[in-house]
Amino acid sequence: MPTIAVTDASFEADVLKSDKPVLVDFWADWCGPCKMIGPSLEEISEEMADQVKIAKVDIMENTDTAAKFGVQSIPLMVLIKNGEVVAHKLGAAPKSQIKGWLESVL
Repeated sequence: MPTIAVTDASFEADVLKSDKPVLVDFWADWCGPCKMIGPSLEEISEEMADQVKIAKVDIMENTDTAAKFGVQSIPLMVLIKNGEVVAHKLGAAPKSQIKGWLESVL
């Protein structure tokens, strides 16, 4: 399953009410490190599709959601299970580190 773009309007339905855990990637198109991890997140989304959904929130277009989560630095990845934040990871990392972190918190 490819990553999905989530907006302020769709966040509740796509993330908070999801039947599986959701890794939310808060990003912006001007953010170099965000662009670096994008392809890794796409690959992880395909590899772990049965375990987790990966959603991307553009903080410039979805300021309400970014504010609710107190996003001050990006890239910020937040894992949400059953509508609750269970883990977060700030900054870019190689695919192996992102996947390892995700597996450890699932």
